[in-house]
Amino acid sequence: MKINITVDATAQEMREFLGLPNVQPLQDEILEVIRDNMKKGVTGFDALNLMKPLLPSQFQSMELFQKAFWDAFTKKGPASQEAVVAAEASSEGK
Repeated sequence: MKINITVDATAQEMREFLGLPNVQPLQDEILEVIRDNMKKGVTGFDALNLMKPLLPSQFQSMELFQKAFWDAFTKKGPASQEAVVAAEASSEGK
């Protein structure tokens, strides 16, 4: 037996149906801050700093994030503990 169900709904309608929070105002606010700072040419502005609180703790340094991405991309698996410790040590020394 095969049953097909088709749901015609927008992303917002599905979020409401599933009880997920509406994050659109937060996304709009973050994009507005990024646009304003880019237009002003703020020196030292780093969009990554805005995203750090949203990243898991193991990806707080960009080196770890890049390493995990490339390891996954090249199918080497998760970063080894030695690589994680080395990347953390190098980011603390900056």
